[in-house]
Amino acid sequence: MRILSLLAFAPLLSAQLMYVGTYTKPQSTSEGIYAYRLDAKTAKFTPLGLAAAGVNPTFLAVHPNGKFLYAINEVDTWQGKKTGAVSAYSIDKATGKLTLLNQVSSASPGPCHLTVDATGKTLLVANYSGGSFSSFAIQADGKLSEAVSFVQETGGSVDKARQTSPHGHSIVLAKNNKVALGADLGNDKVWIFNVDAATGKMTPGTPAFGTVKPGSGPRHIAIAPDQKHAYVLNEMFYTVSTMEFDAAKGTLKELGQTLATPTSPIPGNSGAEIQISADGKFVYSSNRGHDSIAVFAVDPKTAMLKLIQNEPTGGKTPRAFLLDPSGNFLVAGNQNTNTFTLHRVDKATGKLSPVGTPVELGAPVTFAFVQ
Repeated sequence: MRILSLLAFAPLLSAQLMYVGTYTKPQSTSEGIYAYRLDAKTAKFTPLGLAAAGVNPTFLAVHPNGKFLYAINEVDTWQGKKTGAVSAYSIDKATGKLTLLNQVSSASPGPCHLTVDATGKTLLVANYSGGSFSSFAIQADGKLSEAVSFVQETGGSVDKARQTSPHGHSIVLAKNNKVALGADLGNDKVWIFNVDAATGKMTPGTPAFGTVKPGSGPRHIAIAPDQKHAYVLNEMFYTVSTMEFDAAKGTLKELGQTLATPTSPIPGNSGAEIQISADGKFVYSSNRGHDSIAVFAVDPKTAMLKLIQNEPTGGKTPRAFLLDPSGNFLVAGNQNTNTFTLHRVDKATGKLSPVGTPVELGAPVTFAFVQ
């Protein structure tokens, strides 16, 4: 009987476990982080329900060992203080359930993005409202320390409505695990940090930043697999800037190419997310307003981009999306129509095509697959 029982659950357990971060009540019907399994053969999602309740766990990151998940809590006030929070969870791969390990201050209001380093010992956070970046040590049991470093940025840029102060919007790490890039929408800079994996401490690099065109509003960053280039998604101009990146020296500069994601002006449109395929041949970015995923082909010699497709996401306001670990699928969240959709990736051309039916979920933001 036990063997039969295990066999019955084998297809479910072999499917890819995925978590979805959301905006929660009263902004939507969601209550926290939700779990699903994606069956690659059928291209269908099996819902596993609410994995963990929490307030605005919008962005997620999985520990390299697959045992822990981290979420920012996108709020400006936490425990009576002017700060957001970061939550650590243990993962039950059999059920998808998450168990809260601990929760700490993000050290600044409005955390909006986070990254776990390759060793699984450091967590980096970007704080939008506070205009800052912070880092945390990850303990052996998956729990987070209080912030071990905090960098407050200063200055603004040309847009007097949105760029009167810094707004840290994302932070990513190079493969060498020593250099991090932090996009700052408020001052049109991509900050460069040195990261000490042993302590989790983060310090400004030399040079301290790279820049994009004034008024662009850099939001998210994708570092190419060759570690020689990076692509910056600019929210306000909904453009992608091609950058030269030297991970060893910690330098970043524009190469003179900035492409619009839809080629014609779209009133109210803004860029949100950017990803690069594992082979480095294609770059993807999302448009909120145009409600699409832009697909770019990467020139193997120059690293320059060519727009080859705008794939509709089947809903409104695709805030974030993610390529699955196999690279065969892309899942996109439609925040304002409360659905997420699946798209098949043609690995030869990079182009996307819709597959299956939209999955209903209140205000989905980001996705995280567990290996």
